Amino acid sequence: MLIDNTKFESLSPVERLDIIAQSRNLSDEDKKTVSGDGALSLEKANTMVENCIGTFQLPYSVITNVLIDGKEYFVPVVGEEPYVFHSSCQGAELAAANGGFVSCDTGSIMIGQIQILDVANPQTARLRLLERKTEIMKAANERDPVLVSAGGGCIDVEVRVLSDGKRDMIVTHLLVDACDAMGAQAVNAMTEAVSPLLEAITGGRTAIKVLSNLADKRLVRIRTRIKKEYVGGTSGVDKIVSAYHFAKADPYRATTNNKGIMNGIIPAVIATGNDTRAVEAGAHSYAARSGKYSPLSIWEKNAEGDLEGLLELPMAVGIIGGTTKIHPLAQLSLKILNVGSAIELAKVLATVGMCANLGVLRSLTTVGLFSDFDNQHKRSK
Repeated sequence: MLIDNTKFESLSPVERLDIIAQSRNLSDEDKKTVSGDGALSLEKANTMVENCIGTFQLPYSVITNVLIDGKEYFVPVVGEEPYVFHSSCQGAELAAANGGFVSCDTGSIMIGQIQILDVANPQTARLRLLERKTEIMKAANERDPVLVSAGGGCIDVEVRVLSDGKRDMIVTHLLVDACDAMGAQAVNAMTEAVSPLLEAITGGRTAIKVLSNLADKRLVRIRTRIKKEYVGGTSGVDKIVSAYHFAKADPYRATTNNKGIMNGIIPAVIATGNDTRAVEAGAHSYAARSGKYSPLSIWEKNAEGDLEGLLELPMAVGIIGGTTKIHPLAQLSLKILNVGSAIELAKVLATVGMCANLGVLRSLTTVGLFSDFDNQHKRSK
């Protein structure tokens, strides 16, 4: 059931909530939680962080018409900037009218890093570590039998020899299937658990033991096709493609382009109780993986003259554990989203980023960002 955004925006918050509640079978208690009566209590907040003195509120809203692989989503978002949500809704509506988005992924693999110093023969030691990969994986998995029982755990080991210009070091990667968790705590525990074994194998000394937020083995890929008549014909397609090439050529523009993508992603990450810093760090480091900071999204004109867009980025998020387990609205956000796995959530988050990017590019290449916002602001009055 796609939403008419013009009508939806004209409703009161209570009326909008009623539509969402009916679609997602929300209880009266759920509705109270959304309206603020049952949101995060000071008592719960005090268990989440140190030195808590209160809670901080921001608007809680939904992005409508997010259509991925034929499934429609209402995406809860938390934030204060009105144009961010306007552009995300506009992009989602435009894509939905053209069949929505198609997605794929590389799984839920996180990377744990162990730095090993003071090894006399690092290249030989590297091979010794690889020869005992099975033993290392076993030691890692013994640290988290719950994750293993859920079908996850350490599935591979990679070893590199790096140099800082003064000395060589060995860096061992544990590849861990985090399943439906974000996985930071599990991975960190595993890196610490295997360190004594790595020292025994190499004769070296382990130093840094922690996960990497460059989750490039946990990628999601989103694409959409927009018929040219929906963006002002051939001229409109060419303008959006030109905007992409501007961002590809210039890191100043690429930074703002990617910020616009994160405008869609981060409010939804907050709403689901996930780690915004991890998602931001992973996305921006992935944007610079070639050695030059580049746009995360790509826009092309196909042979028929239509607009094709795609987005690929790391997305380390979970639907179990952490804040998601504690915060009432984070739990309810997952219910409204109706996602069944962390991978599905990751695809939704990336898609909202693509929606925001599409909405903003359409504004920038037509009336302009300020004029579009000004018109929207006048309509809301």
